[in-house]
Amino acid sequence: MMKMMTEVTIMSNLHPGLILLLVGFLALLAPKPLRRFVIGIGPLAALAAFCQLRLGTDLTVSFSDNTYILHYLHVDELSWLFGLVFCMIAAIGGIYAMHNDNRMEALCSMAYACGALGVTFANDWLTLIFFWELMAATSLFLIWCNDTKAARQAGYRYLLVHMFGGNLLLAGIFLKVRSGDLMITNLAAGPHDAAFWLILTGIAINTAIPPLHAWLVDSYPEGTVTGSVFLSSFTTKVGVLCLIRIFAGTEMLIWAGAVMVLYGACYAIMENDMRRLLSYHIISQVGFMVAVVGLGTGMGSNGAAAHAFGNILFKSILFMATGAIIYATGVRRINELGGMAKKLPWVFLFFVIAALSISGVPGFIGFVTKSMTISAAADAHNSTLELILQLGSIGTFLSITLKMIYFIFLAPDRGVEIKQTVPFNMYVAMGIGSVLCIAYGVYPELLYRYLPYQMAPFQPYTLDHAAQYLQMVGMAMIPFMMYLPKMEPHTALSLDTDWFYRKPFASIVEGISYLGCAITNALGSAWEALYEKSMDISHNPMEFLDAKPLRNSPKYNPENYRTSIADPIMITLTVLFCSLCYFMAII
Repeated sequence: MMKMMTEVTIMSNLHPGLILLLVGFLALLAPKPLRRFVIGIGPLAALAAFCQLRLGTDLTVSFSDNTYILHYLHVDELSWLFGLVFCMIAAIGGIYAMHNDNRMEALCSMAYACGALGVTFANDWLTLIFFWELMAATSLFLIWCNDTKAARQAGYRYLLVHMFGGNLLLAGIFLKVRSGDLMITNLAAGPHDAAFWLILTGIAINTAIPPLHAWLVDSYPEGTVTGSVFLSSFTTKVGVLCLIRIFAGTEMLIWAGAVMVLYGACYAIMENDMRRLLSYHIISQVGFMVAVVGLGTGMGSNGAAAHAFGNILFKSILFMATGAIIYATGVRRINELGGMAKKLPWVFLFFVIAALSISGVPGFIGFVTKSMTISAAADAHNSTLELILQLGSIGTFLSITLKMIYFIFLAPDRGVEIKQTVPFNMYVAMGIGSVLCIAYGVYPELLYRYLPYQMAPFQPYTLDHAAQYLQMVGMAMIPFMMYLPKMEPHTALSLDTDWFYRKPFASIVEGISYLGCAITNALGSAWEALYEKSMDISHNPMEFLDAKPLRNSPKYNPENYRTSIADPIMITLTVLFCSLCYFMAII
């Protein structure tokens, strides 16, 4: 009995993120057959360790005689909820990636999830920034592992943006730590000093708040098929977690989120690339969360947390399904597809479930989470925000449920061939995620019971909510059916805010590169001339000392410079004569 209690105690003190990191290293080193088992089954150990965590757990490690105490595993209601869904998606993503033979991608995907869990359970600034930077570094390689020119360029821009955001966050944290504020606290009430703005801007970049959002759409579509599933699940949702914990009640977030909702939805309607479209909808859906965080109410924070929970599930399934299509056909553009429902029926089924979830259809998780965000705006008597969130829901239904389902799966077949069979593990991962979307949608209490903040009882399945949804469906379907021929996407370049720093910055980098090359060439030429001259002098040092021209010899010859014997005799006699005169004068 004592042994069993000891094992439970040890298990309850394990950080799930560190287990995922260990899984990643094991997958890196293991041979191919064992690596698939490690990446598929290993994350379940992290989920098991998470299930042993108890509210109130606060594990620390101290440095410099307790001068700095790092709270690396702090479990409260908010961190528990996000920790649960992060562990779940790490396990689902691991199953989805079991067929992948890339060792580096296996390590980076698990280390990336480790970083997300590290930020989730951090209770001090220094722990947060450490795991924050771990996320940035490992997510970069999930883009570069695709090993294409577009992926390398997108990864480079991703690196620059996240270095900028991470350094802003680090500078704000330094200011906090220097002032003695080591623990993470809510900063909404002020003071609105430099630390406040630096930390807010650093988190805003990770959350993809416009105009600091274009890195997401630029990089996520260029990641690997399996890596993009992880990318869609962690970075922006960790940003939402930090906004809830640190900036809940900051009013400017209301309108920042409102802009995100409409901005992402409008660009998604125009987009032709499947994963770029879904990336724009990450911005739109995160906008729901950011907006209600700014309300500062219990329902607002709970709505943001709940919608983040649901978004991780159904957004990852959408990326899995589109990834399976790309894996099977090699095609990314919507207007090149069609008839996929017959060729990939299971992918079609899972995509429909995820599309209905993200659109907020009753019976799916999106309905029980998105309706809470809209109700939070209504309860705060912010009718403008409520209308914007409803318009965003219409845009989501139009661009994903209608546009993607029709033109990818139901439109006439354009002759796209299935080049390779979708691995079974991909279907298993999508199936698990789909079951969870339905389970949470049918039994919302499975999620509501774990919401972290106090609020009035909320019931999603009401006549009012159902009527709002029917209105939304009608407002989306009527224009879609009326203008169906014009709704077909076409290949075009969608200019976004990244143009304003990609083009000028590229010119600046190019100019600096040319200047650096010119300076390098000039210094090289100068060094070459100096080197040649020094070699000449080393061949004949007397050339530098002698006032006479060289005697037709490039190398030193003592006979050319040897003086007459009369010269040293005369010098000696002169010195001797002067010395005698001096001694005679002093006697």
